[in-house]
Amino acid sequence: MTRDAAAVRRLRLRRHARIRAKVTGTAERPRLAVSRSHRHISAQVIDDIAARTLVAASSVEPELRASLGSGGGGNVEGARAVGRLLAQRATQAGIRRVVFDRGGFAYHGRVAALADAAREQGLEF
Repeated sequence: MTRDAAAVRRLRLRRHARIRAKVTGTAERPRLAVSRSHRHISAQVIDDIAARTLVAASSVEPELRASLGSGGGGNVEGARAVGRLLAQRATQAGIRRVVFDRGGFAYHGRVAALADAAREQGLEF
């Protein structure tokens, strides 16, 4: 039995709501939120108290699109590149520790690759 796209999205949003009830970003430890589609992946570091995005990176950015080639952000290598770029930008902004928000997506594949690349670049979570 297969699920339609609306049911899959609804279930992901329910998982995301459960996660967001427990995970909040502060100025000392902002939230690293991941969002992915079939073709791209993006991540941002958010201070939920001030309701501000501090740092962001996405596979649709021109500097990453040129280096990723035709695969774009729809593969593990694209996710790693986004994770590295986000961690570099966060470090430049003085952010070292974050709390990870997988956005209801399974911690697997592209989401895990982005997280691992961010950790390799020095982010702690």
